Formats: sequence, structure tokens, C-alpha cells
Amino acid sequence: MSIEVTLDEIRAVAAFAVGCAEPAVALFERVRPQDPRARDALDVTRTFAEGGRRSKAIRDAAWAAWRAYQETRDAGLTAASEAARSAHTAASAAYLHPLPKATQVRHILGAAAHAARACELEAGGDADVAVEQLERARRLATPAVIDVLRRYPVAPAGGSRPGELLRTLDTTLRGRA
Repeated sequence: MSIEVTLDEIRAVAAFAVGCAEPAVALFERVRPQDPRARDALDVTRTFAEGGRRSKAIRDAAWAAWRAYQETRDAGLTAASEAARSAHTAASAAYLHPLPKATQVRHILGAAAHAARACELEAGGDADVAVEQLERARRLATPAVIDVLRRYPVAPAGGSRPGELLRTLDTTLRGRA
């Protein structure tokens, strides 16, 4: 069994993910101004969302952003690492699969959750900042994104704080009229 999802719908999900990741990538760039990997992941994904081909360049940029996440995490730069992870997840949105698995929700909402966590960490752990970022994501979610989300099972358990933020956003968007 698979879930029906069109390429145009995947483009809408990717555009949403890029929009959600933008504030976090700006944070990453302040910490690592010479490191283009997070921005590159958003740029190639934005090109896809605007009608470009879904290409190897997106996967390559996603993996580069993942490496930026690991490096900043290992250096103790937790807000920057979550920001890079948000960029990685935004690029991954271009590869949403039509599988009826809760884990696919991470392709849809992961960039928003990691961006919210990055901003929360940057603000010294202020949970209100994460709530503000989730509200921003809620406003960015188009009817097409919400329709796609509703075709998948609810977000999976786990994932520590970003997972909690993802599930909060999932519940909010699914309940939106």
C-alpha cells in the first residue's frame, strides 16, 4: 500500500520546509559564516520547490548539511547543530516517500521542529521561542501541505525535544480547519 502524493505536492512540502528552516540557517551562518553547507541545502531545495528537477544535488547538499550538523554538535555548538539539522531535513523533504509510515512525517515537519529547537537553544532554552517558531511554521503551512500531512500516520514517538516539537506541530496542523 502506498500514499498518493504528486510531485507538485512534494514541491509544496519542500517549499514549506525551506521556509521553516530559514531562521535557523541564519543562526547557523552567524556561528559559521564561512560554511555554506546549510544555505546550499536550502538553495537547491528551493530550486526544486520552484519547479526544478529533483536531482542528486539535493541529496548531496542534504548530506553536506548533515555533516555540518555533526561537526557543530561535536564542537558543542548545539544551536548551530540543530540549525544545520533543520537544513538537512528541509532538503530531505524533497524525497518524501509515498509510504504509509509515521516516520515520513519527519520529511514534512522535521525542518520546522529542528529550527524551533535551534532558536530555543539560541535563546538559552526559552521554550516560548520554540512555541513562536512553531506558530510561524503553522502560518507557513499551506492547505496543500496540511492535506499531504493528513494522509500519513501521526508523527512517531521519540526524538527528544525536536521530536516533541514535531509532534506538537503535527497535532496543531492536523487539527487546523
